[in-house]
Amino acid sequence: MGYGAMQLAGPQVWGPPRDLNAAIAVLREASVCWSQRIDTSDYYGPHVTNEIIKQALHPFEKGLVMVTKVGARQLEDKSWVQALSRQELIDALHDNLRNLGLDVLDLVNLRGGGVMEPSEGSIQEPLTVLAELQRQGLICHIAAVGRARPSGGNDWRDSNAVSARVAASACAQHPANPRHVIGQTSSRESRCCNTSSFS
Repeated sequence: MGYGAMQLAGPQVWGPPRDLNAAIAVLREASVCWSQRIDTSDYYGPHVTNEIIKQALHPFEKGLVMVTKVGARQLEDKSWVQALSRQELIDALHDNLRNLGLDVLDLVNLRGGGVMEPSEGSIQEPLTVLAELQRQGLICHIAAVGRARPSGGNDWRDSNAVSARVAASACAQHPANPRHVIGQTSSRESRCCNTSSFS
Protein backbone atom coordinates (compact mmCIF):
# COMPACT_ATOMS: atom_id res chain seq x y z
CA MET A 1 0.00 0.00 0.00
CA GLY A 2 1.27 3.47 -0.85
CA TYR A 3 0.91 6.94 0.63
CA GLY A 4 0.19 9.83 -1.75
CA ALA A 5 2.16 12.82 -0.49
CA MET A 6 0.70 15.50 -2.77
CA GLN A 7 -1.38 17.16 -0.06
CA LEU A 8 1.56 17.61 2.30
CA ALA A 9 2.21 20.94 0.61
CA GLY A 10 0.09 24.03 1.24
CA PRO A 11 -3.30 24.87 -0.28
CA GLN A 12 -3.56 24.10 -4.01
CA VAL A 13 -0.31 22.11 -3.67
CA TRP A 14 1.66 25.35 -3.33
CA GLY A 15 4.06 26.47 -0.64
CA PRO A 16 4.57 25.04 2.84
CA PRO A 17 1.84 23.29 4.83
CA ARG A 18 -0.08 25.12 7.53
CA ASP A 19 1.31 22.71 10.13
CA LEU A 20 4.76 21.29 9.30
CA ASN A 21 4.93 19.19 12.46
CA ALA A 22 1.61 17.54 11.64
CA ALA A 23 2.80 16.75 8.11
CA ILE A 24 5.96 15.15 9.45
CA ALA A 25 3.95 13.14 11.98
CA VAL A 26 1.61 11.82 9.26
CA LEU A 27 4.56 10.68 7.13
CA ARG A 28 6.27 8.92 10.00
CA GLU A 29 3.12 7.12 11.06
CA ALA A 30 2.36 6.06 7.50
CA SER A 31 5.86 4.70 6.90
CA VAL A 32 5.93 2.81 10.19
CA CYS A 33 2.37 1.48 10.33
CA TRP A 34 1.14 0.71 6.85
CA SER A 35 2.88 2.27 3.85
CA GLN A 36 5.56 0.50 1.81
CA ARG A 37 5.61 3.22 -0.85
CA ILE A 38 5.62 7.02 -0.88
CA ASP A 39 4.17 8.61 -4.02
CA THR A 40 5.57 12.11 -4.49
CA SER A 41 6.98 14.64 -6.95
CA ASP A 42 9.29 17.59 -6.75
CA TYR A 43 6.67 19.66 -8.57
CA TYR A 44 4.44 19.43 -5.47
CA GLY A 45 5.03 22.66 -3.63
CA PRO A 46 7.15 23.00 -5.74
CA HIS A 47 9.97 21.20 -3.90
CA VAL A 48 8.09 21.42 -0.58
CA THR A 49 6.69 17.88 -0.41
CA ASN A 50 10.03 16.21 -1.14
CA GLU A 51 11.79 18.44 1.38
CA ILE A 52 9.26 17.42 4.05
CA ILE A 53 9.70 13.74 3.18
CA LYS A 54 13.46 14.09 3.51
CA GLN A 55 13.13 15.90 6.83
CA ALA A 56 10.71 13.31 8.21
CA LEU A 57 12.14 10.03 6.93
CA HIS A 58 15.71 10.37 5.70
CA PRO A 59 17.70 8.14 5.80
CA PHE A 60 14.93 5.96 4.38
CA GLU A 61 14.24 2.54 5.85
CA LYS A 62 15.14 -0.46 3.71
CA GLY A 63 12.07 -1.58 1.77
CA LEU A 64 10.44 1.85 1.58
CA VAL A 65 9.93 2.56 -2.12
CA MET A 66 10.08 6.16 -3.27
CA VAL A 67 7.90 6.82 -6.33
CA THR A 68 8.29 10.19 -8.07
CA LYS A 69 6.76 11.93 -11.10
CA VAL A 70 8.19 14.15 -13.82
CA GLY A 71 6.60 15.78 -16.86
CA ALA A 72 4.67 18.69 -15.34
CA ARG A 73 5.29 21.87 -13.37
CA GLN A 74 3.22 24.40 -11.50
CA LEU A 75 3.20 28.11 -12.30
CA GLU A 76 2.95 30.89 -9.75
CA ASP A 77 -0.78 31.30 -10.52
CA LYS A 78 -1.16 27.65 -9.30
CA SER A 79 -1.95 26.35 -12.80
CA TRP A 80 -0.29 23.20 -14.16
CA VAL A 81 1.56 22.89 -17.46
CA GLN A 82 3.49 20.17 -19.24
CA ALA A 83 7.26 19.97 -18.76
CA LEU A 84 8.28 17.29 -21.23
CA SER A 85 11.31 18.76 -22.98
CA ARG A 86 14.61 16.96 -22.61
CA GLN A 87 16.10 19.59 -20.31
CA GLU A 88 12.94 19.88 -18.21
CA LEU A 89 12.92 16.12 -17.61
CA ILE A 90 16.63 16.05 -16.73
CA ASP A 91 16.23 19.01 -14.36
CA ALA A 92 13.16 17.44 -12.75
CA LEU A 93 14.96 14.17 -12.13
CA HIS A 94 17.90 15.90 -10.45
CA ASP A 95 15.53 18.07 -8.39
CA ASN A 96 13.86 14.89 -7.09
CA LEU A 97 17.22 13.31 -6.27
CA ARG A 98 18.53 16.38 -4.49
CA ASN A 99 15.44 17.22 -2.45
CA LEU A 100 14.88 13.61 -1.39
CA GLY A 101 18.56 13.10 -0.57
CA LEU A 102 18.92 10.12 -2.88
CA ASP A 103 21.47 8.93 -5.44
CA VAL A 104 18.99 6.72 -7.31
CA LEU A 105 15.19 6.90 -7.68
CA ASP A 106 13.25 3.65 -7.25
CA LEU A 107 10.47 4.45 -9.72
CA VAL A 108 9.87 7.51 -11.89
CA ASN A 109 6.43 8.07 -13.40
CA LEU A 110 6.37 10.01 -16.64
CA ARG A 111 3.36 12.31 -16.48
CA GLY A 112 2.40 12.57 -20.14
CA GLY A 113 -0.57 13.76 -22.12
CA GLY A 114 -2.64 16.56 -20.65
CA VAL A 115 -2.05 17.56 -17.05
CA MET A 116 -5.75 18.06 -16.28
CA GLU A 117 -7.48 16.83 -19.47
CA PRO A 118 -6.60 14.36 -22.24
CA SER A 119 -4.40 15.67 -25.04
CA GLU A 120 -2.61 14.39 -28.10
CA GLY A 121 1.09 13.76 -28.09
CA SER A 122 3.77 11.12 -28.34
CA ILE A 123 5.25 9.55 -25.23
CA GLN A 124 8.22 8.02 -27.02
CA GLU A 125 10.54 11.05 -26.92
CA PRO A 126 10.20 11.81 -23.20
CA LEU A 127 10.42 8.11 -22.36
CA THR A 128 13.65 7.94 -24.34
CA VAL A 129 15.11 10.70 -22.16
CA LEU A 130 14.19 8.79 -19.01
CA ALA A 131 15.65 5.61 -20.49
CA GLU A 132 18.97 7.42 -20.95
CA LEU A 133 18.88 8.52 -17.31
CA GLN A 134 18.05 4.95 -16.32
CA ARG A 135 21.12 3.69 -18.18
CA GLN A 136 23.18 6.26 -16.28
CA GLY A 137 22.10 4.51 -13.07
CA LEU A 138 19.87 7.34 -11.78
CA ILE A 139 16.54 5.46 -12.09
CA CYS A 140 15.68 1.85 -11.28
CA HIS A 141 12.25 1.66 -12.94
CA ILE A 142 10.22 3.85 -15.30
CA ALA A 143 6.45 4.05 -15.62
CA ALA A 144 4.08 5.80 -18.00
CA VAL A 145 1.08 7.59 -16.51
CA GLY A 146 -1.16 10.22 -18.06
CA ARG A 147 -4.12 11.33 -20.11
CA ALA A 148 -3.84 11.32 -23.87
CA ARG A 149 -6.14 11.04 -26.87
CA PRO A 150 -5.37 8.55 -29.65
CA SER A 151 -2.33 9.78 -31.60
CA GLY A 152 -1.06 7.44 -34.27
CA GLY A 153 0.27 4.59 -32.18
CA ASN A 154 1.95 6.66 -29.48
CA ASP A 155 -1.10 7.26 -27.32
CA TRP A 156 -1.64 5.81 -23.85
CA ARG A 157 -3.46 2.73 -25.14
CA ASP A 158 -0.04 1.72 -26.49
CA SER A 159 2.02 2.92 -23.52
CA ASN A 160 3.09 -0.62 -22.61
CA ALA A 161 4.41 -1.28 -26.11
CA VAL A 162 6.14 2.08 -26.42
CA SER A 163 7.67 1.73 -22.95
CA ALA A 164 8.97 -1.73 -23.76
CA ARG A 165 10.72 -0.40 -26.87
CA VAL A 166 12.64 2.33 -25.07
CA ALA A 167 13.03 1.42 -21.39
CA ALA A 168 12.89 -1.26 -18.71
CA SER A 169 9.45 -0.03 -17.68
CA ALA A 170 7.90 -1.19 -14.43
CA CYS A 171 4.31 -0.32 -15.30
CA ALA A 172 1.93 1.83 -17.29
CA GLN A 173 -0.85 3.51 -15.37
CA HIS A 174 -4.02 5.20 -16.52
CA PRO A 175 -6.11 7.76 -14.60
CA ALA A 176 -8.85 6.40 -12.37
CA ASN A 177 -11.54 8.69 -13.82
CA PRO A 178 -13.48 6.49 -16.33
CA ARG A 179 -13.97 9.34 -18.80
CA HIS A 180 -10.18 9.59 -19.21
CA VAL A 181 -9.40 5.87 -19.53
CA ILE A 182 -8.62 4.67 -23.04
CA GLY A 183 -8.92 0.98 -23.86
CA GLN A 184 -8.91 -2.00 -21.54
CA THR A 185 -6.54 -2.77 -18.69
CA SER A 186 -3.90 -5.24 -19.78
CA SER A 187 -2.55 -8.14 -17.77
CA ARG A 188 0.74 -6.26 -17.40
CA GLU A 189 -1.08 -3.22 -15.95
CA SER A 190 -2.91 -5.44 -13.46
CA ARG A 191 0.49 -6.41 -12.06
CA CYS A 192 1.65 -2.77 -12.07
CA CYS A 193 3.99 -1.53 -9.39
CA ASN A 194 4.11 -4.61 -7.18
CA THR A 195 6.44 -3.48 -4.41
CA SER A 196 7.95 -6.94 -4.25
CA SER A 197 9.70 -6.19 -7.55
CA PHE A 198 11.76 -3.52 -5.82
CA SER A 199 13.26 -5.70 -3.10
